[in-house]
Amino acid sequence: MPSISEKRVTFHALHKSGCFVIPNPWDIGSARWLQGMGFKALASTSSGFAWSKGFADNHVTREMVLAHLSELVAATDIPINADFESGFAHDPAGVAESVKLAVDTGVAGLSIEDSTGDKAKPLYDLDTAVARLKAARKAIDEKGGDTLLVGRAENFFAGVPDLDDTIARLKAYSNAGADCLYSPGIRTKEQIAAVVKAVAPKSFNLLIGGAIGITVKDAEQLGVRRISVGGALARAAWGGFQRAVKQIVEEGRFDEFANAAAGAELNKFFNTDRAK
Repeated sequence: MPSISEKRVTFHALHKSGCFVIPNPWDIGSARWLQGMGFKALASTSSGFAWSKGFADNHVTREMVLAHLSELVAATDIPINADFESGFAHDPAGVAESVKLAVDTGVAGLSIEDSTGDKAKPLYDLDTAVARLKAARKAIDEKGGDTLLVGRAENFFAGVPDLDDTIARLKAYSNAGADCLYSPGIRTKEQIAAVVKAVAPKSFNLLIGGAIGITVKDAEQLGVRRISVGGALARAAWGGFQRAVKQIVEEGRFDEFANAAAGAELNKFFNTDRAK
C-alpha cells in the first residue's frame, strides 16, 4: 500500500491536467468497491455517512467523522478527500484545530465550507469565511503542507444562488490558499464555464448529483478538473432499499429483489479485495 505521503503526491498530480471523477463512498465496503472499479481517488460524503449512522446530514460529531476518515484511509490504497463540512467550528482557531486532526487521519485532501447552519444567515460574511480558510491553510502547512485544501462556496446549496457572489467568494478562497475550488449546486454549462474561468489556473470541482445532462467529456471541455457526486451514490443505494421495502409493505411482493446485486458477485469481490 502506498504511504500517506505518496497518496498525497498522487492526489496533487491528478489536479494538474485532464478531468477525473472522484466518487463518494459512505463506508468501507463502498470505498473498496469503487477502488476496485478503477477510480484514482475517492471523497467522503457527509450526507452518505450521516445516513449510514442514522443521522441527518450535518448532524454527526467531529469525532465520528474523524473515525470514519481514518477507516476509509486505512481501507484503501488511493487518495481520500474529506468532506469536512464547515470545519466543525465557527471561529478560525477552531477550524484550525479540526483541520489538524483531519490531516492526522491521513486524508490527501479536505474541504471547508462557508455555510453557517443558520437559516437566517446561511453564509459566513466574506471576511470571516476568508479568515477560516486562511486558518485551514496555516494548519495544513504546519502539518507539512501536502494535504490539498478545497474551498467551498455554498451559495447555491444554502439558498443564496448568486453567481457573482459565488465567484467573488471562490476567488477570495483561492487567494486565501485553497488549492481547488468548489461550488456545489451550479448546474448549467454557462455557470460552470464562468466559474472555471474565474478560478483559473486553480482546479475546479464540479458536483454532479443528478441528471443535469452533462457528461465527463462535457465537463472536461468546460475546463473542469474533477467531478464528485456527493451523496448521490448513497441515495441511489437507499432508493433501491426503499423501493424494495415499500413493495413488501404495500403489496406483499418481493419483485424488487430482481434488481439486487448478486451475493456471489459481492462475496467474490470482497474475498479478492481482502486478499490484496
